[in-house]
Amino acid sequence: MKKYFITGLLIWVPLAITAWVLALIVKTMDQTLLLLPAAIRPENLLGVYIPGIGVIATLLIVFLTGLVTANIIGQRLLRFWEGVLSRIPVVKSVYYSVKQVSDTLFSSSGEAFRKALLVQYPREGIWTIAFQTGQPGGDVLNHLPGEYVSVYVPTTPNPTSGFFLMLPRKDIIELEMSVDEALKYIISMGVVAPPMRYPAGRAQNQ
Repeated sequence: MKKYFITGLLIWVPLAITAWVLALIVKTMDQTLLLLPAAIRPENLLGVYIPGIGVIATLLIVFLTGLVTANIIGQRLLRFWEGVLSRIPVVKSVYYSVKQVSDTLFSSSGEAFRKALLVQYPREGIWTIAFQTGQPGGDVLNHLPGEYVSVYVPTTPNPTSGFFLMLPRKDIIELEMSVDEALKYIISMGVVAPPMRYPAGRAQNQ
């Protein structure tokens, strides 16, 4: 009896959590429809609420925005819009801070969250997984002798919160593990371990 119950849980718990997360995403993205006048919202036109229309609308807006700003006219409009925002004190600070972070994260040539690392934290002898975010900059460089790396140490099971650290490069170990695999490992609290891989030049029998 207990064996069958646990087997059922192993099947239904992942499905239930997946459905809950997807429903939350759809519900959140459907909120974009509130930007439309009430008279032309889909639920008022069709007489029934259809989940997912906001998701399609959001994806379409993002795609069209990228399409428009990919040409010269779109670039000029973007520069004009950013010029307007740069004249608003509080908005300027928030917008450009967020833009700098997003440009770094989504840049194909950037280093942010491209490597999974093994670091000692919160003290020597205790190891955890971190992600490389870049190198220290600004006045920080004047106070750090040698080569350092900026890393983000996520918390478990919520990786969206964590700690920003600057560690000597000699004290970090680059893992033969993708960022997705590392995230699964962290979120599962070590239960879902990535497959064993060996760095180039290391034999499997070592």
